[in-house]
Amino acid sequence: MPLRSPPAAVLFDMDGLLLDSERIALAIMAECAAEIGLDWAPQVGMRMIGRNVVDANRVLRDHYGDDARLSLLPGAFRARYDRHIDEGAIPLKPGVTTLLDLLEHHAIPRAVATSTQRERASRKLARNDLLHRFDALIGGDEVERGKPAPDIYLAAANAIGVEPARCLVLEDSNTGARAGLAAGMTVIMVPDLLEPDAAVLALGARSMNSLLDVAGTLEPLLEDETTPP
Repeated sequence: MPLRSPPAAVLFDMDGLLLDSERIALAIMAECAAEIGLDWAPQVGMRMIGRNVVDANRVLRDHYGDDARLSLLPGAFRARYDRHIDEGAIPLKPGVTTLLDLLEHHAIPRAVATSTQRERASRKLARNDLLHRFDALIGGDEVERGKPAPDIYLAAANAIGVEPARCLVLEDSNTGARAGLAAGMTVIMVPDLLEPDAAVLALGARSMNSLLDVAGTLEPLLEDETTPP
């Protein structure tokens, strides 16, 4: 179903949508697991996508149980991943700059709503010269419930003063898409490592191949909005 009107605001996930970081994070997690002697299961990593740190740790515990080595994994991962961030080695996903330029040109408010903790999210965005391009940032540690609960998207809409029903959510994960839908927002998935779930699409989420496609869809709507009769 095509979009029929321009959004009043656009709310972005971060990892896997703005930043091509999910593959990097999962590779580092696998390396750290191997170094402490844990048999890494790739399907566990896939279940962690879109989750905040509390829920991601729950996924790990559900799989590994009370394995004492598991307590070493989060710290090892954070240290190595933070070094990667500080080196500025996380590339942008295609279309990020094009879409942000379009939204800025039409004065559409923008916010990031990410399951990543705020401090780390700020550093990741700043290292890619993106932080200043958003009007608000909500981290996963700033809401009571993580995605797929709607809390983070409702908080982002409130931070920029836009009614949830007038917001467009851009997500790469089914977990995040469910959060946007639960918040009563329009949702477009731009898949990264996970294909859109049929149930998520049935609930009304749309799917596009890249943020370039999103920009191409929004541009005529925004132009029509600003063209005098």
